[in-house]
Amino acid sequence: MQITNSFADNQSYRLGTTITEHLLLCQDQCPDASGQFTRLLSELIISAKLISREVNKAGLVDILGGTGDINVQGEKVQKLDDFANQAIIWRMERSGLLCAMSSEENADVIEVPDNMPKGGYVIAFDPLDGSSNVDANASIGTIFSIHRKLDKEGCGSMDNFLRYGYEQVAAGYFLYGSSTMLVYTAGKGVHGFTLDPSVGEFLLSHQNITMPERGKIYSINEGYTEYWDERTRAVVNYFKSSKNDRGKPYTARYIGAMVADFHRNLLYGGIYMYPADSQDPHKPNGKLRLLCEAAPLAFIAEQAGGAATDGTQRILDIKAKELHERVPLYIGCKADVEKAMEILQEK
Repeated sequence: MQITNSFADNQSYRLGTTITEHLLLCQDQCPDASGQFTRLLSELIISAKLISREVNKAGLVDILGGTGDINVQGEKVQKLDDFANQAIIWRMERSGLLCAMSSEENADVIEVPDNMPKGGYVIAFDPLDGSSNVDANASIGTIFSIHRKLDKEGCGSMDNFLRYGYEQVAAGYFLYGSSTMLVYTAGKGVHGFTLDPSVGEFLLSHQNITMPERGKIYSINEGYTEYWDERTRAVVNYFKSSKNDRGKPYTARYIGAMVADFHRNLLYGGIYMYPADSQDPHKPNGKLRLLCEAAPLAFIAEQAGGAATDGTQRILDIKAKELHERVPLYIGCKADVEKAMEILQEK
């Protein structure tokens, strides 16, 4: 499903519109819409409400800290990570809308059980990005990417997931911070909704989000400077310098949860960077997963007028080779991303 440009001019599209009303209006604008995507996003929203509820109780119930397990990424699993992952899987496999899933927390494709109804979509998701920040009460989020199942492939086929980023039907994230937000795109613009706890509904709060051509914030973990090559250091020094194209240094802001850093830059303008760690044998391509982190946020960035690259090519033009493939990422305002790529490619 895609939203037509005329939808943005619809007088019904205004502050106070619920996410359900928004989706139904989108559906009315698409003659070939079956309603399945609307139902799928509605199921994701229920999952996010459950996660948001637990996030808001962190510190009051036994949901903080680790489980003692290590996930497929070699990272310690937080209790809230595990809850979020199970909540999404439980809702999605019973929705009748999915064929299979891929989670950052699971090594393999998660097939919908044979005793459950199946649909024509597959979803890749990071159940809780930034979960290491939970104990400090910092913003965290859920990222998702939706593709249509390939007609000639079975549900468990890896080919359903190893796709180009530009093939995404929709992508988005839920941000759990001072408020809970949903930001998503279905291919025609980016829209944001904020959860109103008094009515239990996501209400339109940010319509047609657009990034400025050039930002004023750079986000990167400079504690890893010694792992970077000279060109990566040159990129960071450009944004710190008063001799850049902006004419004054960019402000450094780094939360440590990519979804939170990206969200701030989406609204205010800036660039987020997680480069390859050339001297770190554990992260030669950086830390971020292509399918459940880089590609969905790249889709959102481009729909908002921004850009995303791995330093040599557009993120959405990369076809995944592995389920948990990692890529370097430079994402944000178009002029900033283009400048970073220009410096990275200098001979």
